Amino acid sequence: MNKGQSEAQHPATAPKWVYGFGAGSSEGDASMRNLLGGKGANLAEMASLGLPVPPGFTITTDVCTAYYKNDHAYPDGLEQEVNAALDKVGEAVGMRFGDARKPLLVSVRSGARASMPGMMDTVLNLGLNDETAPGLAALSGDERFAYDSYRRFIQMYANVVLELDHHVFEEILETYKEERDFYLDTELSAADWKSVIASYKSAVEKAYGKPFPQDPTEQLWGAIGAVFGSWRNDRAETYRRLHNIPESWGTAVNVQAMVFGNMGDTSATGVAFTRDPSTGENEYYGEFLINAQGEDVVAGIRTPQPLTIRAREAMGETEPSMEEAMPSAYAELTDVFQKLETHYRDMQDIEFTIQQGKLWMLQTRNGKRTAKAALKIAVDLCREGLIAEEEAVARVDPHSLDQLLHPSLDPEAPRDLVLTGLPASPGAASGEVVFNSDEAERLAQEGRDVILVRIETSPEDIHGMHAAKAIVTARGGMTSHAAVVARGMGRPCVCGAGDLKIDKSGDFFTAGGRQVNKGDVITIDGAAGKVFFGAVATVQPELSGDFATLMSWADKARRMTVRANAETPHDAKVARDFGAEGIGLCRTEHMFFDADRIVAVREMILAEDKPGREAALAKLLPMQRSDFEEIFRVMRGLPVTVRLLDPPLHEFLPHSDEEIEEVASSSGMDAGKLKARAHKLQEFNPMLGHRGCRLGVSYPEIYEMQARAIMEAACAVAKETGEQSVPEIMIPLVAKKEELAFLKARIDEIARAVLAEQGAALDYLVGTMIELPRAALTADEIAEEAQFFSFGTNDLTQTTFGLSRDDSASFLPDYMRQGIFERDPFVTIDEAGVGALVRIAAEKGRSRRPDIKLGICGEHGGDPDSIHFVETLGLDYVSCSPYRAPIARLAAAQAKLAKS
Repeated sequence: MNKGQSEAQHPATAPKWVYGFGAGSSEGDASMRNLLGGKGANLAEMASLGLPVPPGFTITTDVCTAYYKNDHAYPDGLEQEVNAALDKVGEAVGMRFGDARKPLLVSVRSGARASMPGMMDTVLNLGLNDETAPGLAALSGDERFAYDSYRRFIQMYANVVLELDHHVFEEILETYKEERDFYLDTELSAADWKSVIASYKSAVEKAYGKPFPQDPTEQLWGAIGAVFGSWRNDRAETYRRLHNIPESWGTAVNVQAMVFGNMGDTSATGVAFTRDPSTGENEYYGEFLINAQGEDVVAGIRTPQPLTIRAREAMGETEPSMEEAMPSAYAELTDVFQKLETHYRDMQDIEFTIQQGKLWMLQTRNGKRTAKAALKIAVDLCREGLIAEEEAVARVDPHSLDQLLHPSLDPEAPRDLVLTGLPASPGAASGEVVFNSDEAERLAQEGRDVILVRIETSPEDIHGMHAAKAIVTARGGMTSHAAVVARGMGRPCVCGAGDLKIDKSGDFFTAGGRQVNKGDVITIDGAAGKVFFGAVATVQPELSGDFATLMSWADKARRMTVRANAETPHDAKVARDFGAEGIGLCRTEHMFFDADRIVAVREMILAEDKPGREAALAKLLPMQRSDFEEIFRVMRGLPVTVRLLDPPLHEFLPHSDEEIEEVASSSGMDAGKLKARAHKLQEFNPMLGHRGCRLGVSYPEIYEMQARAIMEAACAVAKETGEQSVPEIMIPLVAKKEELAFLKARIDEIARAVLAEQGAALDYLVGTMIELPRAALTADEIAEEAQFFSFGTNDLTQTTFGLSRDDSASFLPDYMRQGIFERDPFVTIDEAGVGALVRIAAEKGRSRRPDIKLGICGEHGGDPDSIHFVETLGLDYVSCSPYRAPIARLAAAQAKLAKS
């Protein structure tokens, strides 16, 4: 332990800090991954299975927690436990730590409970110094191997523990090789390595200010501290944030007797998967290197060789595979593959070393895999009888399905990166750069593929977004207008690309000093948040086979219904194709922004009296009726929730003189008066202004027109197809029962009139969106009028936190870095605040109306973690963008299985 480092105190009942494994016994097992980390737990488990595991010990994640809690001080008793465990490892292998003649050498590796490959630090060959290196040479009978191992240790320890730049050592080695015409490291002799080591030590002393540490105990505690320290390095913190791994989990440290893959041509090291992690095919996949250590496989200095003959032939390689070069070790390895996959009942990612012909297992873990592979492996394991259907459903990460539901970039295609932003909506697309929505629509009508590039988007860009193959914005976060609408449309989208600068001329943009002109072709990778210059080849998704099988199992397991947010016939069809069981949110305001309607809408808003508004609404009625007919036709037999008009009024107002003249010409009104009225209607805080039901209270004829259009369309489609859709008419932004009662009475009156006119009988519901805290808290009163609640969690999150969804993207990352928010509350529901309001509203609503239908229709409806929370409340359905319907179906099944 480092001198001067005080020890943290611990309770009288001392916890156990160190757990041994190997040498015929293990103090841990696979169930203890929270304490021992995934690597430590699996090493203990493999040793218990009788597999060849070098002996070692695990320092628990509790030590990591104590280390940070007590200002980098280790807990009392740890040093004694480490020394005892180290002695036991030495006894098992007949070596002693620090002994000059029989030196025990160890590796020191990280191991968190969640796999974080490559994110934290590792040190190999620890225990070597000027005295033990000759001892290793004598023991092994190979002086070159011993000094190769020593130089590797100096390089790794200096980089990981002393924090010296690894390029310093690489430059020393490359210079030495170039001066002697060496190409491969394996060409250097023991004498060469001694010379390199001398240069390494000089470089350390020059940069570090003191000689390279020779005391093995000092080396050990330096490495342990470095591994614990790496839990908070930048790359680990980024990885945790991207994969929602809490910092509080900490990492374990695994100290293990070294085995050497660099002891000549009968030694090797490798990485293997028991199935192909890219395709899921039941074929061994991996690579190895003869006469090498583990870092050589991943460093790229030498090209690894494939494991199998089949893989070698497929790759066109001439170097022998492991199956050919080391047939005995390969046969033993395949037996281990079978044992591990049968034991863990999942595809395994394995690290191994062969020392002078003997196989040693260094790690096993459930292997990372693509979404396609995850589906195939889960389905195949079920068919092989290793797991049940329910477990197969639980095995596939719902988030990963995004990879399958949209085109993706061909992994083999070359690409030229221009810009990076947030991965707001997955998928890949190429097209010409355009900077405004009108041009996007015009070019799309000419049959050209376009990418809409904007500073930010607004509802008035809806036509351009729909016309574009993909969208890129400089501003906005993962839940900005562009992101939400793009996901709903299934368009790839990159938001918040801060380096994007659009020239005022609208003719080009720059990024990182590079200019891209209007009309240039770019490619968007929405899943990665990247923009490339030129066209990059894509591959289309396949949604049959294993995908269809797993989704059928998920549908059997889930309780909740899954609906989709859709307001166009195309969206509705996509929703049905992806298994949605109705529409949970049909936004009507987007329908009004079409070029042939916006003038009539503005005419209606700017009218000075009711007759003027009714005249404009009469123009809109047949358009709205036609919209709903198309949607009901696609969704026949299923419920459709239609939200009545709910934009802030200012979004419809004309802004330019040209737009005002257009309204004046259509309505016959004076342009000057129109301009004055438009100015009068401007609001200081429009998101909390004259919108939603407030608009309906002021101008009931607007909602009356929409109700008539909905009911007439539903009757017409029912008569045409013989199948009834159930219209669910939703009144937005209700805060008081009286608002809902006022508007519901008018809607019911219109509905009765339409049914009488049509001579039809049709079920319909009238309900409200719960998106204000007051509505949630008084839900029992509101339920006296509402037949259903749909929780609009986007706005409920805004109004609960007092946060603007579009503006908060600039500072939310700061909140997450500081640990104030663990998750973006617009992505995953805030259970303690917003979730509590949903719970209160659900309970109060049911207390007054037991059969009230409850659903959620915000962006959270497609978030797997939020869906798990919704399942605990017993809501009837979730609604999400059409392309996320399969994700929601799978997440709903997993939530139900987790609850039962």
